[in-house]
Amino acid sequence: MNKPFKTPLAAYDPHYDPLVSDGPGRNRDYAPTYWSATAGAPPEDDGAITRDIDTEVAIVGSGFTGLACAAFLAREHGIKPLVLEANRVAWGCSTRNGGQGQNASGRLTRSQWIERWGLDVAKRLHAEIRDGFETFEDMIRQSPIDCEPQRGGHLYIAHRKRNLDKIAAEAKVLTDVFGEPTRVIGVDELRRDYLDEAEAVGAVLEPLGTGVHPAKLAFGYQQMARAAGAKIHPGSPVIEITNQRGAFHLRTPGGTVKARAVGIATGAYTAPGMTRLLRGRCMPILSNSIVTRPLTAAELEATGFKTRLVLTDTRVLRFYYRLLPDNRVQIGSRSAITGADADHPKHLQLLIDGLHRKFPALQGIEVDYSWWGWVDVSHDMMPRIFRPEPGSRLVYALGYGGNGVSYSAQAGRRMAQMIAGQDFQGQDLPIFTSPLPTHTFSSFRRIGQRMLYRWYHLRDEAA
Repeated sequence: MNKPFKTPLAAYDPHYDPLVSDGPGRNRDYAPTYWSATAGAPPEDDGAITRDIDTEVAIVGSGFTGLACAAFLAREHGIKPLVLEANRVAWGCSTRNGGQGQNASGRLTRSQWIERWGLDVAKRLHAEIRDGFETFEDMIRQSPIDCEPQRGGHLYIAHRKRNLDKIAAEAKVLTDVFGEPTRVIGVDELRRDYLDEAEAVGAVLEPLGTGVHPAKLAFGYQQMARAAGAKIHPGSPVIEITNQRGAFHLRTPGGTVKARAVGIATGAYTAPGMTRLLRGRCMPILSNSIVTRPLTAAELEATGFKTRLVLTDTRVLRFYYRLLPDNRVQIGSRSAITGADADHPKHLQLLIDGLHRKFPALQGIEVDYSWWGWVDVSHDMMPRIFRPEPGSRLVYALGYGGNGVSYSAQAGRRMAQMIAGQDFQGQDLPIFTSPLPTHTFSSFRRIGQRMLYRWYHLRDEAA
């Protein structure tokens, strides 16, 4: 039996920027994340593409969405797809996030759903996202790799009184309108039963939330997909997708893949020249993250950590954080605007300062891991799983806005159903029937992004 062809491993590029780069590279090493350092060796794959190949379905991108789609196609529809990855498996968002699975997708609240689409659509969209959380949990349970789930809910921590009032009002909407038993927690209860965060003035506890080791989860998806018959080819960036006489031709450096259907799941790492269908449809935003050394017993006592729930605060430029199973603290937030500036020490310092504000007892604690990654933010703050050309068998799933850890499993499932021609409940919802909106001058938007970040920071930190 021929062994899979392995292209030489290329160095990680800390300055990669989706808006200015021709593509994400070829067979680049993982970002230096805690997740990639502690996940163990990646599972077996099928090597890089080295010749022209015909397949029924080609999936572009081997993150959570692409791997889940491959697993669902093979297990539920009898279609054994071929997954194409530019670099190493799960190289992009899926090994760089904070590992927080929440009952959400996109950046809008339930109240904003009601305002945008009306109550009936909002309730049905809630049911879809809620079903997606169950799909995510099912995938965790089925995975052959333990991804260290930390279940129990999501604690939304208010850092100012005005923010507590706002999230308390949204909690009432979640409870009364959508039937999710969400409750407000006062600062005394928070510090007694959960954690002693110096900034906190209270919190909202949402019932659904699961923290995971994202690289182990992705590797579990990979094993499930291959066990069901999917082929996974890293080191095979798709340079261009064309439609020739009813068949899609996906050109890679090693050969062209001819497919009758295509699923695109490339997130913020989408090469600008790959297809005109996605040009300008997502704004890539950087998110930085750090992980400390393990806390001592005295530090755990001083910080009051009694919870391992996933945590976010109420800043617009929010911090997301939690205590990991090995007693390290992970914390992340938005930071640099461009890839060229991503490794400036000030962005690391922003996270360290945020950690110190929340937990003064951790002043000076060693940071063992620091990294950043690109988030695919849609211009209307909601994801899409969409067929851009009627009658075509090309579907994309993008635009999670940093809330894709859990919903990506459902997005992969829905993309598989759309490729296989199967109808599903909720298929008429706007996230399935409308394209990602475009922003023609994405490069100029960064000027506005820089100004907005300054304004958000001033507003977030105002007394």
